[in-house]
Amino acid sequence: MHLREKLAKLWAYGSMALVAAVIIFLFGYIFQEGCQTLTWEFLTQPPGGTVLGSTGGIGPAIAGSLWFAGMALVIGGIPAIACAVYAVYFCRKKGVFRLIRGVMQSISGIPSIVLGLFAYSLFVRILGLGRCILSGSIGLGVMILPFMEVRAEKAFLEVPKSMVDSSYALGCSRFYTFQKIILPYCKGELISAVILGGCYAMGATAPLMFTGAVAYAKSPTSIMEPAMALPMHLYLLVSQGQASMPAAYGTACVMMGIIFVSNLAATQYARRCRAKWHQS
Repeated sequence: MHLREKLAKLWAYGSMALVAAVIIFLFGYIFQEGCQTLTWEFLTQPPGGTVLGSTGGIGPAIAGSLWFAGMALVIGGIPAIACAVYAVYFCRKKGVFRLIRGVMQSISGIPSIVLGLFAYSLFVRILGLGRCILSGSIGLGVMILPFMEVRAEKAFLEVPKSMVDSSYALGCSRFYTFQKIILPYCKGELISAVILGGCYAMGATAPLMFTGAVAYAKSPTSIMEPAMALPMHLYLLVSQGQASMPAAYGTACVMMGIIFVSNLAATQYARRCRAKWHQS
């Protein structure tokens, strides 16, 4: 093996080890500091005290984050999967395909704070919806739209072309082929993309700052209400200084735990679905 190949291999393995070490240290440090704060009352009670986080917990923030993420998946996930289906199986014009790809790439390059300002200007101010879950979820939905479309498109492209062509050759319609062959084959990857998109939305702060997230609120019961959110709550706790750091570590620990478990579940579910398909 030449010296250059050895150096390239060493550089690759070294980079992987460094990234893994940083991730493990980050998760370990946050969980070590945050676990000292985690109690049942912290996970279920609303925050209280004159200083945010000095008493109480993050119960409404957890509920609000789930509302924001769920609405963002409805707003962004449905058109994302629909665009992926059209681009892969129904689009016959290269110009239209390039247009879809260009729009997705353009949206993915927009900073999240700009999407938040757009949602604030249009939905909070102009349309008069006010600060609510719906206004914030629209900004989050636009943010995760290209994220989910790319993954759904990749899942559809991985379906063996011979299976699709064989179905068409037997006289099956496109809808039947999609329902009975394509969708079962891609089910794991699609659900994984949905879960990861929800995690992406749950960890975003900028689109919520002026659209729907607030410092103090009860657990929401409607999409037309403002709500607390874990990333916004964490940002406010850290900005208050050292006095709120225990609650900040606890909030970060909960948020990272939810995202980590969701990512792990999405990956395992996709693998099980793919293995089950190959065995059937």
